[in-house]
Amino acid sequence: LFPSVDKTCVIEQWTVTNVGEEAAVVEVEGIDLRDEDTGVYGDYVLRTYLVPSSPAAMLKPGGVLDFAVLFLAHVMPPLTLVDDVPAEHRAREERVREVANPLRLETPDPVLDRAFRLAKFRAAESIFETAMGNVHSPGGGSYYGGVWANDQAEYAGPFFPFLGDPLANAASLNAYRIFASAMTDDFTQNIPSSFEVEGDVRIHAGGDRGDAAMVAYGAARFALALGDLAVARELMSAVDWCLEYCRRKTNAHGVVESDTDELEGRFPTGKANLSTSTLAYGGLRSGADLARALGDAAKADEYGRRADALEQAIEDYFGARVEGFETYRYYDGNTTLRSWIALPLTMGILRRKAGTIAALFSPRLWAPDGLATEAGDNVFWDRATLYALRGVFAAGETETALRYLAAYSRRRLLGEHVPYPVEAYPEGGQAHLSAESALFCRVITEGLFGITPTGLRSFRWTPRLPDGWPAMYLRGVRAFGRVFDLSVERHAAADILLMARVDGRDVWDNHGLEGSTFTVTLP
Repeated sequence: LFPSVDKTCVIEQWTVTNVGEEAAVVEVEGIDLRDEDTGVYGDYVLRTYLVPSSPAAMLKPGGVLDFAVLFLAHVMPPLTLVDDVPAEHRAREERVREVANPLRLETPDPVLDRAFRLAKFRAAESIFETAMGNVHSPGGGSYYGGVWANDQAEYAGPFFPFLGDPLANAASLNAYRIFASAMTDDFTQNIPSSFEVEGDVRIHAGGDRGDAAMVAYGAARFALALGDLAVARELMSAVDWCLEYCRRKTNAHGVVESDTDELEGRFPTGKANLSTSTLAYGGLRSGADLARALGDAAKADEYGRRADALEQAIEDYFGARVEGFETYRYYDGNTTLRSWIALPLTMGILRRKAGTIAALFSPRLWAPDGLATEAGDNVFWDRATLYALRGVFAAGETETALRYLAAYSRRRLLGEHVPYPVEAYPEGGQAHLSAESALFCRVITEGLFGITPTGLRSFRWTPRLPDGWPAMYLRGVRAFGRVFDLSVERHAAADILLMARVDGRDVWDNHGLEGSTFTVTLP
């Protein structure tokens, strides 16, 4: 059972084998079913048919009859029916190789490796041809033909350069361009939270969700990791706009205000929430790196100073003792633990890491499916859990992060609702939205392997090799305009050996204590 690579068709291949001791006649009743309706672009047809149309054969013992059932959907007038099933299967196998071969994870944990492999597919295959051009969409049975500031700009875009799939990279760049088209010169209107129905409908769900902060962070990370100078110059303008918008939304306490967050008012957020300010902080840090990569030292310094100020403001405004833990309140007046207290860890803000990690994995927040959105509630969203796991790795708590990542991976890959990360529960019935799989992959690339883009050819590398693991590898990384392998091997009791290889030759190597940070510049 597989989809066509380039046609609106799903194919079932059937094989009937005579396992008896006598010859037998096998006939398959022909199928040609049509269902028609009228939609946005005219008359739609769903068609189910067989190839060949009425398969039949005299099968000797061991003999085989092959046929296929095809499910085709199109807009009238009819497209040519798909009839070369072997060619479709070959094209599908080639597409699988295009996604499977790059960015291969090799660790001592086969469940983690397989979960990562499948998450790559779920992330990369949710791409649709629309009136806006090719776009990556969440999917999951509900969300198609649109782009969202969180799912596409913040979650998925920064991952795709590491996978290096041309279609996924192009769809991500298109999403940033779509959001840039709504950026006004006077900064009086926040950008939409999403462009839906192939771009015909602009949605401001929950008002301003901090969407400019989402796009600033995501676009800067994408541009750095892609390593394309022309794209970097283009997206710098969008990053600048978003960061200026955030500056104008900064209140007297120095934090960035927004109406809601990515949950669009499902839970209270106050006038300023931790998510929006932390994402703006991440946008400033990566925006500074992007400006520096483009030779604008003055802008890089300005963004760096603003990031320093915002980091202190986050501590002063959100830092608090909540339910007995020295962590963060999510907004002014918040008295219950919230899952997004993990966000500062993800961005490298570690002042409250001990209390925050203790709170995250306390019975108040952690449950078998991951983090509850709010302590005492059964609602969970995987995006928060995946950010938290990445953040705990970034905080250097490798064994804790791995223990919970392994449990999460087993539940998602081998449990009751498999095999991908999900969106939420009870809302959506744990739909397998695509960008959550990209977030899972980023737990590996940015968390376990500790890769932070800092330039068009450079990254900061803080790998976290767990105790008991002799080595871990990322093969075929496609970021920074290069194809390279990364290896992390145990060199001594507390020492690790790191190597980067391009085209089969070592281009960088170093060693140091586990938890050390290295700067890698690729040739």
